Amino acid sequence: MVRPPLSEQDRERGLRLGEILRAARGDRSIVEVAAQAGISVETLRKIETGRIPTPAFFTVVAIARAVDVSLDALDLRLDPVL
Repeated sequence: MVRPPLSEQDRERGLRLGEILRAARGDRSIVEVAAQAGISVETLRKIETGRIPTPAFFTVVAIARAVDVSLDALDLRLDPVL
């Protein structure tokens, strides 16, 4: 199965997700948050910079838990661009 290319809106949403998660991380180190979320530092870095605009759901859940942000709060802040 071939994955369709991402739209500009998908990429923008990925950038917003990364910005929100980075802001929620605050002054905690990327190493600390990645370890708590059970993901690699490089994966977290790519999500925070928008280089992974559509991360796996359970990865987002793990990061959100690590930075104490609810999925509802993420949803509200990621209001889709229509």
